Amino acid sequence: MDSNLQQDESMRILIVEDSDRLAGLIADVLKRDGYACDVAATLADAENALAVAEFDAVLLDLGLPDGDGVDWLRVQRRAGFDSPVLMLTARGALDDRIIGLDAGADDYLVKPAAMDEISARLRALLRRPGRRMNPVLQVSGIRFDTTSRQATFNNAPLELTRREANFLELLMRGAGSVVLRQKIETALYDFDDEISPNAIDAIASRLRRRLKAHGAGDCIHTLRGLGYLLEDSARFPGSPS
Repeated sequence: MDSNLQQDESMRILIVEDSDRLAGLIADVLKRDGYACDVAATLADAENALAVAEFDAVLLDLGLPDGDGVDWLRVQRRAGFDSPVLMLTARGALDDRIIGLDAGADDYLVKPAAMDEISARLRALLRRPGRRMNPVLQVSGIRFDTTSRQATFNNAPLELTRREANFLELLMRGAGSVVLRQKIETALYDFDDEISPNAIDAIASRLRRRLKAHGAGDCIHTLRGLGYLLEDSARFPGSPS
């Protein structure tokens, strides 16, 4: 994947953690919940990631091979980085928590932590005022719950794969506007993923078929060379009046 891609509407998480095993477990859980995840094992890697992509949130360990996460976060906040940061660390003393929060963390969680709690705290951070993640999206007859990752059309469940659900979420957040292919690729795939030339088209085609099977009609439009658009104002065929 091209590391020069820029993004806007995608929900992308940076995991700064030097334990490959723990980072992998967290990434698996967050991907299940619909996020694109990138892992940085050092603060230098985190700097490089922030230089080439916009992240909606950061999960930050503190004891890293090339420095302390608290000092790094202070520098990032002074530089204007304002995305939510969840500190995930073995430092559990009260003073450590106070120092971390004062350095600019939005939340602080002590290891070992349950994976579902990490996911829930992240959702809570992203729902705060000014953040881009609304819990439930509604576009005409389509409803998408970003917490449960469940979609329905006219209250009938849509059985979607993880990437189909992520693609639908992107379209719903940008309903009525063109969502660029570049943004879609950046949101649905990690830096190291191999993306075939027709991968996005295939996902769009499957999603159209699932919606049409429930009576949604042709509500997803392809703008060749640009991206995709989901109708926002016109009632889809079969939607409630």
